[in-house]
Amino acid sequence: MKPSRLVFPVVALALAPFGRADDLHQLVAQKVNAEYPALFEIYKDLHQHPELSFMEVRTAGIVAKELRALGFEVTEKVGGLGVVGVMKNGAGPTVFVRADMDALPVKEETGLPYASTAVTKDFTGQEFPTMHACGHDSHVTALLGTARTLAALKDRWSGTLVLFSQHAEEAIGGARAMLQDGLFTRFPHPDFVIAFHTLADLPAGQVACIEGPAYANVDSVDITVRGYGGHGSRPHTTRDPVVLAAEIVGMLQTIVSRELKPGTPAVVTVGTIHGGTRRNIIPDEVKLELTIRSYDEAVADQIIAAIKRICLHAAEAAGVPADRMPVVNASEYRSPVVVNDVALARRLNGVFRAWFGEARVPALEPATYGEDFAEYGRTRPKVPVAIISVGGTDPVKWDEAKKTGAPLPGNHSALFAPLPEPTLKTGVTASVAAALELLAKK
Repeated sequence: MKPSRLVFPVVALALAPFGRADDLHQLVAQKVNAEYPALFEIYKDLHQHPELSFMEVRTAGIVAKELRALGFEVTEKVGGLGVVGVMKNGAGPTVFVRADMDALPVKEETGLPYASTAVTKDFTGQEFPTMHACGHDSHVTALLGTARTLAALKDRWSGTLVLFSQHAEEAIGGARAMLQDGLFTRFPHPDFVIAFHTLADLPAGQVACIEGPAYANVDSVDITVRGYGGHGSRPHTTRDPVVLAAEIVGMLQTIVSRELKPGTPAVVTVGTIHGGTRRNIIPDEVKLELTIRSYDEAVADQIIAAIKRICLHAAEAAGVPADRMPVVNASEYRSPVVVNDVALARRLNGVFRAWFGEARVPALEPATYGEDFAEYGRTRPKVPVAIISVGGTDPVKWDEAKKTGAPLPGNHSALFAPLPEPTLKTGVTASVAAALELLAKK
């Protein structure tokens, strides 16, 4: 996802100029600025206390407490650990605003004074260093900032506001679990569902909404490459799964480049490879974990079929016995394409241009990220949904990287560190502006 223009320097990140004496933009800016010190403390606390998918108990508790204090009717443990806050404010539409709250098993290397040192034990008992490497701490913080701002400006909107924090986005399960537990039936049915995501692909201070398909399908594939092991000094007496796994990894990279029509958006990434216990022992098996991204169900099926074919024939060529062929398991659940409602996204982009100015609202291309936010737009009756992109990278570092070609840390990197200001202020303001537009008094 590449922006079409660069952000102005940080010193120029004020809201667009006001034109009326009683300007709603100014009221929101004043409220956001007043709340920012407290929100930054919440952000640092969340950043230092990350929780993995399906384990976000502390974070959910913070959200519930904050929303209750503002007068929201709060329901906890929706679909597991989801939190839903409802504020009714007269006649009008119902707008849902989501924030995801889970972290990742990544050891933080940002060097920030509030960097995470957390180590989490998962449900299997295995311990992982844990950090908010995808910006979900900024999402939760901005949701609370949105709550504070809109609660203070109830005279400026009419309708029903539903703010909810979703667990387990990274595990691609929280959205479906909340929907199955009645998110759209136990609570007022939404007319719109919006969210935002902090991205390293944009400079902090920029905000925009892709019109139409935004994020890709996600398929998870596990491969167990089998052989039979032995002594490292006698490889000829074995069928080495390490060598075979290495060959398979290389061949998998030809699927997109040689089997799909040029220009077809797709990704095949081997994220983990594990095998063996000592340098002088050839193991019996090696395990690979893959993520597959695409924008078309048929393309996804083609890629998975190609993976199975490559694994089978590579093993046959290596002389692996028939009863030791690789085992390929594709997850039954495919996280679907996130499709922003075109009319809603176009409407929001117009709002953002009015609030932030043209230079801070770039045209964006679809990305191959995955997001279970897609589930909210696939219900019947269909609900218009839109996920907004908010920049997180320091604009100064962005400009330097453009000049030098040096890579910048991306989402899921141990070095990913969104610039809190203006990222948080932009996220809150964008969410508030969108909600005020959709809940405008008639």
